[in-house]
Amino acid sequence: MRAYAIGDVHGRLDLLNIVLDRITRDLSAGTHDRVTIIFLGDLIDRGPDSAGVVERVYQLAQERADTRVLVGNHEEVFLRALAGDEKAMRFFCRIGGKETILSYGISEADYNDASYADLMPMLRAAVPDHHRRFLAAFEDVIEIGDYAFVHAGIRPGVPLGEQQPADLRWIRDDFLDHTQPFERTIVHGHTITDQPDVCANRIGIDTGAYAGGPLTALVMEGDRRRFIDSG
Repeated sequence: MRAYAIGDVHGRLDLLNIVLDRITRDLSAGTHDRVTIIFLGDLIDRGPDSAGVVERVYQLAQERADTRVLVGNHEEVFLRALAGDEKAMRFFCRIGGKETILSYGISEADYNDASYADLMPMLRAAVPDHHRRFLAAFEDVIEIGDYAFVHAGIRPGVPLGEQQPADLRWIRDDFLDHTQPFERTIVHGHTITDQPDVCANRIGIDTGAYAGGPLTALVMEGDRRRFIDSG
């Protein structure tokens, strides 16, 4: 079995297309009984084409049943805003949601003129139903072999099956500072590093795609690990 885990895309459709093309070429170089492609969450916000990224991953999932996607903290806030939570909409706009809203066809002039209460129905009308259903079906934890895939990390001392969504999507220091082994090696995004952050108990692959860094994918097969990126 071979698994590809792709870090935080954050609206960078251009980099995602590069990485997916390189994964396709990588797969063509050999034969594999099973292949899984995992997105670690935060497909959206900050970058210029979140709508395009969601559609690209949606289409990939239609073509390849082995595509799986984790919900990131940015998807969590986006879904709450779409559901009519005005507080979530305010927060969404502060953490890169403006770029997502514009990518769904709302003009910058309309965005600037609208109140948060006005923005919610505008956004609900702009986001296709299949995008909302797709986002709502994202997973919190994926376990394959010796690895567990999450967006942000896990709460140390808590079994994987008992982790809270808030930690899986938002945790940072308590997880990053923990040096003891977990039940499985944790593969995560959420926290930006210049290069993949390979530790004894975890591997972080958010290399800051939206901020000028590459988009990184971790490739796992048997006991071997390597990286593919958009650089």
